[in-house]
Amino acid sequence: MNSKNHAKGKLIGLQSSFGFSLFGLISALIFVGCSPRHEPLKQVHATSPIAILLSPHSGDSKSDLEVRRLQDQIRAGRNPDTSIERLGWAFVSKARESFDPGFYKLAEQCALALDQRQPHCAEALLLRGHVLHNLHKFKEAEVAARELISKRSLPFDFGLLSDALMEQGKLEEAIDACQKMIDLRPDLHSYARGAHLRWLKGDLKGAEKLMRLAGDAASPRDADSAAWVFTRLAGYQFQIGPGAEATQSCDAALEFRPDYPPALLLKGRLLLAEDENEKACELLRRAARLNPLPEYQWTLIEALSTARHDDDARMVESELSIRGAITDPRSYALYLATRGQSTELALRLAREELESREDVFTHDALSWALASAGKLGEARQESALALAQGTQDARLLFHAAVLAHKLGFNQESERFAAHARLFKQTLLPSERTQLEALHRNFVSLISHSVP
Repeated sequence: MNSKNHAKGKLIGLQSSFGFSLFGLISALIFVGCSPRHEPLKQVHATSPIAILLSPHSGDSKSDLEVRRLQDQIRAGRNPDTSIERLGWAFVSKARESFDPGFYKLAEQCALALDQRQPHCAEALLLRGHVLHNLHKFKEAEVAARELISKRSLPFDFGLLSDALMEQGKLEEAIDACQKMIDLRPDLHSYARGAHLRWLKGDLKGAEKLMRLAGDAASPRDADSAAWVFTRLAGYQFQIGPGAEATQSCDAALEFRPDYPPALLLKGRLLLAEDENEKACELLRRAARLNPLPEYQWTLIEALSTARHDDDARMVESELSIRGAITDPRSYALYLATRGQSTELALRLAREELESREDVFTHDALSWALASAGKLGEARQESALALAQGTQDARLLFHAAVLAHKLGFNQESERFAAHARLFKQTLLPSERTQLEALHRNFVSLISHSVP
């Protein structure tokens, strides 16, 4: 089958309806280049964008070497505009490789420098829009994307718009933008976006099929994107049912990027689902060491606790409490609400996150924090918004089941719990335990009601 024809017009005949999320769709790294000026750079002020992006850079990885090579080109005045743009994308690549958002700020300086040299340059606007998206400034990223589309309407302009809209919960508009991207350029990046949108709308099987197309287009030349795609594919396969396919996809991701933290995290969760707790601890320690975000640390805490490494679990809990609210407020709010800790902080973090990020998972985080704070009526309203798209996610459904049970809506709670149990392997051990306890309660109620 011709994959291009297969994708056109069919992305989002979606069924109406990741939460385990591996967080944020990957935008492409393209080097289209502004028109070169072939002139040496003039003396610059120490705090100017040029001075900042030329700050000494260390490291021995391929991306580090590329950063220094491009910095040298800029200092020498060789095609400075093109070199500045490419340096910006090299910093983006470094941010993705290192999971250090500081490199996005350096990429932003490249966009500013490029715009100073060529005001309103579309290439600077795309780079800046990508940075804004990755720094969770989604409304500003949407403005940049719409300006780009008004200027030229290239595939990655629609991709940026789709990403920004998706994070704001504007799924129908995001779908339209993504479909335009696929129609213009059916490739790994457009297929991956389409797959994620299908998943958000409840079409798990369709998401897996489209992500397989993205995997077929993967290349070692863009190892980060390839690793991301296979990790996401593994996540869908894990949700369909634990088994060899999800593990194989994780292994494929790790072939493209050894020690890729999202793949290590997911592989650790696969092991937890199979009660291979010690092996899970080993992988999750590596993942959390490489990318110490709340989702990684929370999962490691669960694994350590399940394996009865209580002292180690407390150490990770302490680390999480220090930086969790800064590094990922939404995940940390979920963590606190799940554990019944610092309920007011969880509520504040979730409310603040909703100001910029209005997707189903942020509504769920706020709902869960409200429930933890005893505000059940408000929690129910947010839960309805979290479920409105029909996303087939065990955590969303588990939270809805617990909330309905607290409100006394037992039939509704039982329905949500039964749905969540279809994907229970994707829950953390403590969540699975609570879900199964809820299920046993329903079974007991039914048995006692039968004459």
